Amino acid sequence: MSFSANIQQQILQTVKQEVVPALGCTEPISLALAAATARRYLNSVPDKIEAKVSPNLMKNGMGVTVPGTGTLGLTMAAAIGAIGGDPDAGLEVLKHITPEQTAQAKALIAEDKVSVSILETEHILYSETTLFQGDEQVCVRIAAHHTNIIYIAKNGEVLFSKPCAVETDHLNEIFTALRAKDIFDFSMNVDESEIAFIREAATLNEALSQEGLRNDYGLHIGRTLQKQIERGLLSDDLMSRIIIETAAASDARMGGANLPAMSNSGSGNQGITATMPVVVVARHINATEEQLTRALFLSHLMAIYIHSKLPKLSALCAATTAAMGSCAGIAWLLGGSFDTISRVISSMIGDISGIICDGAANGCAMKVSTGVTSGYKAVLMALDNTNVTGDEGIVEHCLDRSINNLCNIASRSMQHTDRQVIEIMVNKPKT
Repeated sequence: MSFSANIQQQILQTVKQEVVPALGCTEPISLALAAATARRYLNSVPDKIEAKVSPNLMKNGMGVTVPGTGTLGLTMAAAIGAIGGDPDAGLEVLKHITPEQTAQAKALIAEDKVSVSILETEHILYSETTLFQGDEQVCVRIAAHHTNIIYIAKNGEVLFSKPCAVETDHLNEIFTALRAKDIFDFSMNVDESEIAFIREAATLNEALSQEGLRNDYGLHIGRTLQKQIERGLLSDDLMSRIIIETAAASDARMGGANLPAMSNSGSGNQGITATMPVVVVARHINATEEQLTRALFLSHLMAIYIHSKLPKLSALCAATTAAMGSCAGIAWLLGGSFDTISRVISSMIGDISGIICDGAANGCAMKVSTGVTSGYKAVLMALDNTNVTGDEGIVEHCLDRSINNLCNIASRSMQHTDRQVIEIMVNKPKT
C-alpha cells in the first residue's frame, strides 16, 4: 500500500497520542487528574471528596498502588490528586507530590471524608470527582480517554462542557482502512527521523525495569527470577532476560515506583510489554540505532493497531495484545519477514487468547511475563517455519481475520465475563 502524506501524518500523530509517559496505573491516575483539575477551580484544599467511576475503572483501580503514596486504591488517587496533583501534567499528574501531601491525603481518608462509588454509564472509561470546601464545590468529569475532560462546574455553574460520544472510545478511524501488512510496510519505510521519538520508550521503560531489579516492588517477579539464575535454577539466556527485564518494569510500575512508564493505548503495562522485549533482543544482537528505532515503532504501532479493535477497557488482558506488538518487533530484528510476523501473531492468538483482565494489580506483572514468554516462543517457532494454523480454533489463514476474531470475542462474548469479574471484585469481603 502506498501511503499519502495525509495518512502518514495521521499514523504518526496517532502513535504520538497513544505512546506517552504515564506515572502510575492510568485508571487511578485519570481519577487523580479529575481531582487535581477540580482543586484548581476550588482554590483551596477540600474538606470532602466524592468520586464516581465506571465499573471498568473501578476494576482497574481497586488493587493498584498509587505512586509515591505506598497506598492502594481509588480513594488515595482522588485524595492525593486533589491535594498535590498537577492538573497540567496529564498522566504524570502525581509527579510532584510530597510526603507531607501524602500524609494529608491519608488523614482525609482516615476521617472518612473520601468516597468512591460505581456509576453505571455508557462510557467504559469514566471518572467524576466533586470536591467540597464549606459551601463551595467543584465537579470535574473525564470520559472515553484518560485525560479527556468533558465537564467542569463550580457551585452549579457549568464552566466547561463538550459532547463525548461513545464512539470516541475507539482509536482514529484511520486503522479501519489498514491491514497488518500495512503496519509492517509503514514501519519499514517511514523516514527514521519521523519516528526517532519512539526511542524515549526505551529510555523510560528501561529505567523502570532497572528500578524493579533494584528494589522489591509488588510481586518482585523480575528480582525473584534473577535470584534463581544466581542459584542455578534458571538459565541466564535471552528468553530469561526478556522475561526478567520486562516483568521487573511491570513490578515497579504496579508497586508504586515514582518513575513514569511509556504507555501504549492508555496503559503503562502495555507500553512496557511493547518496549522491553524489543530492547533486550536489540541489545543481544547489537542492533543499530535505526534497527532499534524501527523495531520499537513496529512494536508500538502493531500494538495500537490491534488494540484499536478493542474497547478501551475490557475483560481481555491487553498486555497479551501488546506482546503481539513486541513479538513483531523481535521477529523483524531476528531477520523475519512479514510472513514470519504473521506466523508469530497467529501462534500467540492460538496460545494466550483467553487471559482475562481482573483489574490492575501487582498480578499484572505475572500476565505481562506470560505474554512476552508466549511471544518469544512463537518467534522461535516462526523462524523454524511453524505456527498455529488457520485450521485450528479461532485462528484463520489470514492474519487480519485472526486478529478480528480475537477482538470480536473480547468486544462481544467477553462482556458478560467483564460484568462477572467486576461483580466478584466489588463484593469480596474486606480483610
